[in-house]
Amino acid sequence: MLTEEEKWKAALECDASYDGRFYYGVKTTGIFCRPSCKSKSPKRENVEFFDTAEQARESGLRPCKRCRPDLLEFHPQKENAEKIKAVYDLYFSDHDHLREELKKLGLSRNRIIQVFQNQYEKTPTEYLNGLRVASARKLLTNTPDNILQIALQSGFESLSGFYTQFKRITGVSPNEYRESFSGTKAD
Repeated sequence: MLTEEEKWKAALECDASYDGRFYYGVKTTGIFCRPSCKSKSPKRENVEFFDTAEQARESGLRPCKRCRPDLLEFHPQKENAEKIKAVYDLYFSDHDHLREELKKLGLSRNRIIQVFQNQYEKTPTEYLNGLRVASARKLLTNTPDNILQIALQSGFESLSGFYTQFKRITGVSPNEYRESFSGTKAD
């Protein structure tokens, strides 16, 4: 059994290891939270502790929209990372749409980088370059388009950046890659 002092300390420290072991309600706001909630710490005299989310509900409190104590599992960073990845997967070749869709997520540029890197263990730039090179590889083997057209269609903003990333990822230049599939010299 946890003492109220231990619960209060866990709530102040936003300690996720206590999630599911208890909930705390804030009388002045009418909400209840997980111990890990990152919302502003309430005054101690306004806090009440509960063993279950149901007990908190029964006392007239509603679940916090930030930490979602009403859900069995809640992983907002994972959900955000998946949303970011979905945007990257759809708009990797269109920088304007990419920026527009990322803005809709309501996260700062730095937060996007941090969340994505924590979830996927690579930077957004590394991931996007991988998608762009994969697209270029398909275009190099399936279209007669020239190298510049392929670089632009794949989302690269410069030919030198395209060559650098393509060679870094594949180990060969775009021309060498195309030649290995066609057996002829490309542009």
